[in-house]
Amino acid sequence: MSISRRRFIHSTLAAGLLAPFASQSLTSCSKPTVKIPEFGIQLWTVKEELAKDLKGTLKSLSDYGYTQIESFTGDKGIFWGMGAKDFQTYLNELGMKMIASHIDPKYTVDITTEDEFKELVDDCASIGVTHLFNPYPEPQKSSDDWKKIASGLNRQGKITNEKGIKIGYHNHHQEFHITPEGDLPYDILVNETDPALVKFELDLYWAVKAGQDPEKWFIEHPGRFTFIHLKDLYKDEKIKELEADSTEARDEVWPVGASTFLGNGQVNFEQIIKTGKKYGLSHFIVEQERFDNSTILADCKKNAEFMKNLLAQS
Repeated sequence: MSISRRRFIHSTLAAGLLAPFASQSLTSCSKPTVKIPEFGIQLWTVKEELAKDLKGTLKSLSDYGYTQIESFTGDKGIFWGMGAKDFQTYLNELGMKMIASHIDPKYTVDITTEDEFKELVDDCASIGVTHLFNPYPEPQKSSDDWKKIASGLNRQGKITNEKGIKIGYHNHHQEFHITPEGDLPYDILVNETDPALVKFELDLYWAVKAGQDPEKWFIEHPGRFTFIHLKDLYKDEKIKELEADSTEARDEVWPVGASTFLGNGQVNFEQIIKTGKKYGLSHFIVEQERFDNSTILADCKKNAEFMKNLLAQS
């Protein structure tokens, strides 16, 4: 997530079960076909393209092989200015489904927004969305602040569970910074939320960048991590190059963005997915936030091909 994304979330705030994909060959028609698990994309990746051509961009994603959509709360809402059912009808025409969305973080801690939240949950339930995620709360100052978020997620989970939806939490890097009281915020979130109500979406980019071992989280908390963001992190040498560039955006809270297309960085997706699937991981969402020497859609296509090969082998 870049600085602009943080500001965007602050100002506006952004699955179906794992099922076999249509049989398709990874090599040639003469060889046996391989069934590939479905995979999706976080629409933040293509936000600029969606603003220019919503339906055309979604069709391109479908053509590349994405069958699942994770939306986010933009200035037109998670259904992009359409009604929930109209949005899903168009996705259905493309062979796609909206399975999840990032939603306004205020719903977790501001009880006065509960009616608005319930209305959103009803809309999502009407089209079969299965997960809603808090994508990024404001920076927190203490362990108690994180405990309030955990409590809020439990409250939200009781509401969503009645509609067949799980509430969840998507991390960045702040969850892995020790609080003044000596606690790891992510430990607080995982340990103080109800496993039956609250799930987690591990963003691999931010976890690896923070020095975390994704597999360790899966193993120690089976069933809690149902989603992951497959977002690659440039190798250390490239990160140092970006950090030395004074034109790269950064501030006291957010480091230089170092996202790249899948397979071009340091994240070991194959091993992480192999372990994750043993402990409840079922949804695979692609995300990318910078596009060096390329275009957004060109990298989306490249990422889809990477996913087809990755999931066919894992």
